[in-house]
Amino acid sequence: MKKIAAIVSIAITAFALVGAAPAYAQADAASTAAARELFDAMNYRTMMTGVMQQMSQSIGQSMRAGAEAGIKNNPNTTPEQKKEALAKMEAELPAAVAVLQGAMNDPAMIDDILTETVPLYARTYSADELKQITAFYRTPIGAKMLSTMPKLMAEAMQIGQQVAARRITPLMQKLQEKQSTK
Repeated sequence: MKKIAAIVSIAITAFALVGAAPAYAQADAASTAAARELFDAMNYRTMMTGVMQQMSQSIGQSMRAGAEAGIKNNPNTTPEQKKEALAKMEAELPAAVAVLQGAMNDPAMIDDILTETVPLYARTYSADELKQITAFYRTPIGAKMLSTMPKLMAEAMQIGQQVAARRITPLMQKLQEKQSTK
């Protein structure tokens, strides 16, 4: 359970950091209005709902893979302990996944993300720049980009997870080996 809790904690932290915004100067009213117009043109709420659904669908597989790797690669456990830990993980994982999926599929979270992202865009771009971006998203290619974005983001996240796992797994094994020799 500790490994699952650690993975859940890492997943929540990573997810929070994706949306974390540094503090900048306050946005003016024109830029804020233009940012809202941009998000309407982007159909942002629908796009984010799609992104969250994609993430929600893959979170169980990602958590399982991470927990299994941690258990199987732990040099301090016997094969029997690994078998027991895998069985315990399988029993506890569905509840942890359900909690995360519930949070990720909560429409109120999309509302909060939208509310907190508008000022970020309004601080980053001028009202005129936001209007130009909005005009792009109202073109056929802009609309296509928006419609394909959730799928592309989900696939890109999977690629990122695979690349990170290939690099991080050997490092974690080395750390576990060092800890077992202490």
